[in-house]
Amino acid sequence: MASIAATSLPMRAAAARERGEARTALLFALPAIVLIVLFILVPIVAVVVLGFTDFQLGDNSLRFVAFENYAHLLKDRTFLKSLWNTTVYTAIVAPVSIVLGLGVALLIESEGIGRSFFRTAYFLPVASLIVAMATVWQYLFHPTIGPINALLAEIGVRGPNWLGSSATALYSLSIIGVWQSVGFNMVLFLAGLTAIPRELYAAAEVDGAKSAFDRFWLVTWPMLGPTTLFVTTISIINAVKVFDTVKALTDGGPNHASEVLLFTIYQEGFVYLRVGYASAMTTVFLAILVVLTFLQYRVQDRQVHYT
Repeated sequence: MASIAATSLPMRAAAARERGEARTALLFALPAIVLIVLFILVPIVAVVVLGFTDFQLGDNSLRFVAFENYAHLLKDRTFLKSLWNTTVYTAIVAPVSIVLGLGVALLIESEGIGRSFFRTAYFLPVASLIVAMATVWQYLFHPTIGPINALLAEIGVRGPNWLGSSATALYSLSIIGVWQSVGFNMVLFLAGLTAIPRELYAAAEVDGAKSAFDRFWLVTWPMLGPTTLFVTTISIINAVKVFDTVKALTDGGPNHASEVLLFTIYQEGFVYLRVGYASAMTTVFLAILVVLTFLQYRVQDRQVHYT
């Protein structure tokens, strides 16, 4: 009995120490937990609840309308158009920026001279305010004095009204979106490339991978799996959340040709003050983000090799 009691004393002391460490960890995490609850969870719950009401900003009355807002969304041409535009924009910007970001990262990683300069140059669009750069893009895409149309005229091609035509406005914004995203993706891919052990390339070369393409396909691409998964997820989320370029350059026009989902939510909530209807749109927007992220991880995570 004495031996059992002597053995249980260290166990109780260890358990008490673990409980003390857990309480200390909880105290350190408490400020972050409070902020997450107040500024993320509570607003999300409020948006979901308001989506079932007809609440308008400035109106004291509030009526529960159940799924009436969501039923109206299915017949709202502006919402459906903005949803389609967001899909097209994401389908262009996300894959192109990922491929270009990886290509630029590979080129910079293989370059011995001027590596820091090229890193900084390609990262500048990420650090630049798009509202400040809007003037530059408006000049570049100007139908008469813009340098892009001037270059096209040199080869006998009549340049379009990039931002002022319904046929090209969304694609022009997609070009700007790619320009914004490539530098950020490049930095992430560079971090992944520097983490790959150099010995793997030497071993692959011994095993017969003589060309750069073989080494990329056998070593670089599999080892970049976790980085590619993260970059793909972030690129899709950022593309779906596009707003600033639309507001600064086209204001959703012409004829809703470049109106995207966040811009429509902004119009309904802050211009027309229909907060209940805008909240329903926001709920759909959040659901789309969650589904896309879930599918992304379900599909791509199976092909990722973690080390």
